[in-house]
Amino acid sequence: MIYETPQAWLDAPEKRLLVFGMSGLGKTHLANLLRSAGDWFHYSIDYRIGTAYMGEHIADNLERIAMQTPFLAELLRSDSIYIGSNITFDNLAPLSTYLGKPGDPAKGGLPLDEYERRQALHRRAEINALLDTPSFIARARDLYNYPHFICDTGGSICEVVTPSDPDDDVLSTLSAHSLMVWIRGSDAHTDDLIRRFDQAPKPMYYQPAFLMAQWQAYLKENNVLPGDVDPDAFVRFAYAKALAHRAPLYQAMAENWGVTVEADEVATIRDAHDATALIAQALGRRGQTA
Repeated sequence: MIYETPQAWLDAPEKRLLVFGMSGLGKTHLANLLRSAGDWFHYSIDYRIGTAYMGEHIADNLERIAMQTPFLAELLRSDSIYIGSNITFDNLAPLSTYLGKPGDPAKGGLPLDEYERRQALHRRAEINALLDTPSFIARARDLYNYPHFICDTGGSICEVVTPSDPDDDVLSTLSAHSLMVWIRGSDAHTDDLIRRFDQAPKPMYYQPAFLMAQWQAYLKENNVLPGDVDPDAFVRFAYAKALAHRAPLYQAMAENWGVTVEADEVATIRDAHDATALIAQALGRRGQTA
């Protein structure tokens, strides 16, 4: 780790963090809070994915849909209009909408082969965006004069790395340039995430083997054909299992590559000073157990 002790972290003239964990536990809240301090650069992995690596795919999909309307099709052919996504740090809907959900097209689902294709695109884009972190650290410092840096990762980071592999390319790169911090939720947080997801199910990325296992299990348990799957019902079915699947991966990432803070601790942070103190405490706890 680039900061081995609390004092090394506190004394560092350039503080670099990477936060990971399930969506909804405070990663972006922490990043926004630090950014508002004025001397922290906020690098959002999901924003980078949606703009640099998936932007053309998202725009092409929007145009494909628009081309089904003769009036819009004629305007597009004559270059009279253009269609693009308005993706922001706070609104990543264009990316998640493109990723989609598998199931009955009449209910907004995607055929499984197309869904798997988009999943593969997202995996490659996420790895590329993560590996871009060092260049953005340099850009933040050299171009914008930000001394401090926080990388706000997506919940699926654990799906594209192998935490137990000391030579994992992504984790080796990230840990060499930033302090990796797991925001760990409690059982109560998990229950709350499941309730919130059940009310508004959203697309997400899955490891291919995990996805197929859940897909086959859903078809069998519900005695349904692939083309008749309710997309929302399937992602609800898979969500709690995805949380359980990811938890040990996050833990291994923290144990092998970084430190851990609790979601309840992050919720109490008021400013950058509080955040800096919390990271120092996490480094101290790791040092005591090392």
